[in-house]
Amino acid sequence: MGGSFKISVAALLLFIIITLPIHCNAIARQREFYAIKIYHLKNHAQHEQTSHYLKEAYLPALHRMGIKHVGVFEPADDDSSYGRRIYVLIPFQSLTALTSLDQQLEKDQKYKQDGSTYLNTRYNEPPYERIETIILKAFPEHPVLTLPKLNNTPSDRIYELRSYESPTEALLRSKIDMFNYGAELSIFKKLNFNAVFYGEVLAGPKMPNLMYLTTYEDMKSRDAHWKAFFNDPKWEELVGMKKYQHNVSHADILFLHPADYSDI
Repeated sequence: MGGSFKISVAALLLFIIITLPIHCNAIARQREFYAIKIYHLKNHAQHEQTSHYLKEAYLPALHRMGIKHVGVFEPADDDSSYGRRIYVLIPFQSLTALTSLDQQLEKDQKYKQDGSTYLNTRYNEPPYERIETIILKAFPEHPVLTLPKLNNTPSDRIYELRSYESPTEALLRSKIDMFNYGAELSIFKKLNFNAVFYGEVLAGPKMPNLMYLTTYEDMKSRDAHWKAFFNDPKWEELVGMKKYQHNVSHADILFLHPADYSDI
C-alpha cells in the first residue's frame, strides 16, 4: 500500500513537472482585446473639453479599474486631421471586461464628479461630433500590449498606426498568417520597430482588416527602419511567396504624437 502511494506521488510530480511549462506558456500567451476610440472634433472648444475629460476623468477611472496603460494620441501637425481627432487605445484582458466598461464607469462616483462638465454637456453643445470605435484581438505572436523602449521625450516621438484592408475574409487570414507564422512580425522584432500592438479587427468601419502601431524616436528613424525592412532578405522572400499574394487591397498610414498625459 505504502509503495503504491509513493509511486503514485512520484508519477504525479513527474506529470506536473512536464506539463507546468505548457500551462504557464498558455497563460502567458492569453491574447488581449483592444478598443480604439476615435473622437471626431470640429473646433478648438471641443478639443479642449474632450482632452480635459480624458486627462482628468476617463484615464484616472480606467487606472482605478486596473487598466494601467492607456494610449492617447493626436495626428501629427502636418496631417489634415490635426486638432480634429483624438485616438484612445485601451487594452482589455477579455471581451467581458471590454463590454462591461461602461457599467463599471457608471458605478464610479469620482469619475462622474471629475467628468461632470463633459458628461452633462447640453445637447446643442456636444464635446465632439461623433465617436468611432474599433474592436481588435491581439495577434498570437504578440498577445499583449508592449510599451515602446525609446529614450527621447514622448512628445518628440512618431507613432505610426497602420490599417491593412484585405479583399476578402480568407485573404485577411492569409495576411494575419503572414505576420504570425510567415515571419513578417519577426522581422519587425529583429529591426526594433517597437510595436505597441498588432490586432485583427473584430468590429470597425473598414473590415476585413488588421491594424498595428509601431513607434520611433523621430521621422528620420522611422524612415530608416522601413528602409531596412524592405531590404531585409527574409521580407523579399516572404513577399514573393505565392500563398501570400493579393492579401492587401488598401493601406492607411497615420502618424501620431502621444498626448502629454498618455501612458504609452
